[in-house]
Amino acid sequence: MIAKTQLGLEEVLAEELRQLGAQEVTVLNRAVSFVGDLGFMYKANLCLRTAIRILQPIHQLTARRDVQLYEEAKKFEWDQYIDVNNTIAVNAAVNSDFFNHSHYVALKVKDAIVDYFRDKSRGKRPNVDVKNPDVRINVHISNDKCNISLDSSGDSLHKRGYRHVTNNAPISEVLAAGLILLSDWDRESDFLDPMCGSGTLAIEAAMIACNIPPALHRKGFGFMNWKNFDEQLWNTIKDSALKKVKDFPGKIIACDRAFASIRKAEANIKDALLDDIIEVHRMNFIKKPYLFENKGVVLFNPPYGERLEADVNELYGQIGDTFKKNYAGCSAWLITSDMEAVKHIGLKHTRRIKLFNGQLECRFLKYEMYEGSKKQKKQ
Repeated sequence: MIAKTQLGLEEVLAEELRQLGAQEVTVLNRAVSFVGDLGFMYKANLCLRTAIRILQPIHQLTARRDVQLYEEAKKFEWDQYIDVNNTIAVNAAVNSDFFNHSHYVALKVKDAIVDYFRDKSRGKRPNVDVKNPDVRINVHISNDKCNISLDSSGDSLHKRGYRHVTNNAPISEVLAAGLILLSDWDRESDFLDPMCGSGTLAIEAAMIACNIPPALHRKGFGFMNWKNFDEQLWNTIKDSALKKVKDFPGKIIACDRAFASIRKAEANIKDALLDDIIEVHRMNFIKKPYLFENKGVVLFNPPYGERLEADVNELYGQIGDTFKKNYAGCSAWLITSDMEAVKHIGLKHTRRIKLFNGQLECRFLKYEMYEGSKKQKKQ
């Protein structure tokens, strides 16, 4: 199988797969390949935090022309996986000297599937539904090699099912989980997001700390429409995952200065059934930051230049001052696309990880807030 992810999160996803028990885990570009049985595919969809979708390859072919692609795809026995009454959608990704239009490739494979059924079923054929199909088919072409897969996830796995209200440009749930897993948070000490927006980072942190399956609140997955869907096995996998949920000894705190953001965060946290775990406070991180009772980790997604009308350099300078004055002995992490503004933080980061937030190239930065001087810390 293939688990797709965002650029920069491949190693995180690979480690997740190993922890779940996947075999033959191999890191690819924006993806990780692995081996597992049907039950493991169900578990991967339910439990992987940094996967966008899980693909099950079903057919490989070689083609250099559109006619050849159509003919070879039509030879495949599609009724192993698709019923004539199903709705389908086909999407494609192309990196080839022979094909240069992904939409056209998807169209030719769709035609092959439809004509396969039309020939076998006296004119009956699956209908196309690009928004909510019963079965999604993924086509990937590299030069003349074509891999066709079933999309077992359906909707992207970043759609957890708990986030119903958001601010502008909210961070993806997959990226939020990736940031937390990349950080040095031990999942026992306190966790603070001081600019929480609609609460995604705090919710993902709580689900990680309590070992709650990230897709617990989703209404469905693509594999549920497959001919071989085993509902009893799925329920067994889900029950087994829920038995591993655990208590969290620390605090998870979500703060924001905007009343509208606080209301959205509270609504999403309640929908995620985490309102007894996450504290929400309306606080201005610069003027009156939340202070830890015990040492913890600060991790947040501050405004970038693209999303801020005010002076971003001044804001980042204030962030640095707040770190120094209030979080000695803690580590602080932030993601930003504005590396010029980062210079105004006035602190040297100890880790720097390249990631993407949507189309924006970003850096995920760690600052260690030493008590006393760094020299004293080393001694």
